[in-house]
Amino acid sequence: MMKNFRLTVLAGCVGLLFFGYGSVLAQKQSLGLFDGHGDIGDVLKPGSAQYDPKTHQYELSGSGYNIWFDHDEFQFMWKRMKGDFILYTRAGLIGQGVDPHRKVGWMVRSTLDGKSPHINAAVHGDGLTSLQFRRTAGANTEEARSTLTHADVIQLERRGGKFTMSVAKFGEPFVTQQVTDLDLGDEVYVGLFIGSHNKDVIERGVFRDVRISVPARENFVPYREYIGSNLETMDVATGQRTILYYSPESLQAPNWTPDNRSLIYNSKGLMYRFDLKKKTPTVINTDFANNNNNDHVLSFDGKMLGLSHHVKEEGNKSIVYTVPVKGGKPKRITPTGHSYLHGWSPDRKSLIYTGQRNGEFDIYKIGADGGTEIQLTTAKGLDDGSEYSPDGQYIYFNSSRSGTMQVWRMKADGSDQQQITNDEYNNWFPHVSPDGKQMVILSFNKDVPPDDHPFYKQVYLRLISIDNGNPIRTTPRVIAYIYGGQGTINTPSWSPDSRLLAFISNSAPLMQTSGTGQ
Repeated sequence: MMKNFRLTVLAGCVGLLFFGYGSVLAQKQSLGLFDGHGDIGDVLKPGSAQYDPKTHQYELSGSGYNIWFDHDEFQFMWKRMKGDFILYTRAGLIGQGVDPHRKVGWMVRSTLDGKSPHINAAVHGDGLTSLQFRRTAGANTEEARSTLTHADVIQLERRGGKFTMSVAKFGEPFVTQQVTDLDLGDEVYVGLFIGSHNKDVIERGVFRDVRISVPARENFVPYREYIGSNLETMDVATGQRTILYYSPESLQAPNWTPDNRSLIYNSKGLMYRFDLKKKTPTVINTDFANNNNNDHVLSFDGKMLGLSHHVKEEGNKSIVYTVPVKGGKPKRITPTGHSYLHGWSPDRKSLIYTGQRNGEFDIYKIGADGGTEIQLTTAKGLDDGSEYSPDGQYIYFNSSRSGTMQVWRMKADGSDQQQITNDEYNNWFPHVSPDGKQMVILSFNKDVPPDDHPFYKQVYLRLISIDNGNPIRTTPRVIAYIYGGQGTINTPSWSPDSRLLAFISNSAPLMQTSGTGQ
């Protein structure tokens, strides 16, 4: 190791010789996602790093003169990685501090030497938020300052030689800054850091909701190739996120059962029940319906499950079926396809869905036992994502009729259609909380076409407050910054008490990963 790097590595042959496999594994898990930590450069006061497996938070302490000029001194918690990645956290400094330029953030380094080429996304004690980088060993550090100050959401993404810093004050959209031509080598050290900007002082920082994601490769084929999935929940009031389960397969669209015991999602055409206590999934028997997509929904009482199953004998068109939530033989509901199910009325009497008829996608209503379908929307453009309010008076949906995808509302009979959102984002899948006080939506950036909701994009979950049954028409507040999109939150996924949301984020498997932290 470099002589000026005080290193704690919790893996390797030495550990196996002295501690045995079980002890090493336990120690590795104590660092969560990371492989090791230590002081970079000739620091005067040694720093430290720790991971709390109960809260999934990381705390770093460190000193050092600075991360600047031709060399660096700071505390670094790191992981070795290759290829592209997305690094995300909510971070902050602890206490008043001494120097206004103390800083925390993400860093990517070629080596652990104090003069190594690197790039970091940093938030300083005085609020300065910037992308700082050294192109070659021992060169002076360069800086690209963000227009945003006092960020507490920090993301750093690598795509080849392009690095993008995305920062925000929690609740607001990202502000970005880029360096497009920085070569740090394929295999690098990525991690969290803290520097005190004063060699005689130790400062502390805390990092929550730490995520390291491996994105889909640039030329992947949509709907033929997939990457892995995190099944997550989030406390809506605090934004605190928890990963319940990871799969290398594509998991999509979790429903939260009214008994608060399970989440139901689809994967590879099958339906799964995820036990919230045991943290394990089991297949739901849906008989011949084994080609289900992510447009599935539970009845309000949780006794029935509606499916959208692709029927091969009918040109692989999506058809709506219902089945008891415990499994059984599905009953066909819609006469033709495509029909994509999204909502079940609170009285269990009606289903609403997006139907493709005569080249148009509109919202239709049908009896829960089948019958004649009723067309509720007729405007040109895609109408999708329909869902009843908990009191059954309204249907919320998303429509591209205005030129961008926005959230709309109509009465249960299809009358009085009104636009709810009107901003630069393409907004999908409005889901009203069981208590009727809030609505969450999935927002794509404007670089995504209005009528598309693709996999593997940077998306937001945003929250709209509802007062006396009416959405408050202010700017929706961001409650989650996610690498996801299609399958993230296509279906209703509020917990019964309206406190939590379930959703899917995406990442290919982390190679050379250390521990099982989140």
